[in-house]
Amino acid sequence: MEQIEVSSFATLDALKKRAKIVEKIGSIESGLGLSVFCKIEDDLLELYYNDVDSSYIRRYKNEKEFREAIKKRREELGEEEEIIEEEELEEEEEEFEEEEEGEEEEFEEDFDEEEEY
Repeated sequence: MEQIEVSSFATLDALKKRAKIVEKIGSIESGLGLSVFCKIEDDLLELYYNDVDSSYIRRYKNEKEFREAIKKRREELGEEEEIIEEEELEEEEEEFEEEEEGEEEEFEEDFDEEEEY
């Protein structure tokens, strides 16, 4: 696992916008922080929001380490386990990729339509 501290929620939000969310645990208002576990391509990340202490980005080496971190965070906050099926993750990832391709096509169309100066 690698960890980088960040000082701005905007940094975390930018990553979250492009990520496929696997699970959200906690809340910023609780004072315990919010962990957003997500995937961006092959990277397994935890985006940790905290308005009292440092916020951070964690990158996990593999799926096992990622799942263990989710389980540990749930236990820390006393939240019930939400079982995430591997097939479900793959389906959501495919949907995300399709949406991403559509956005790229829209961008290319918008770019082609720009006026020359």
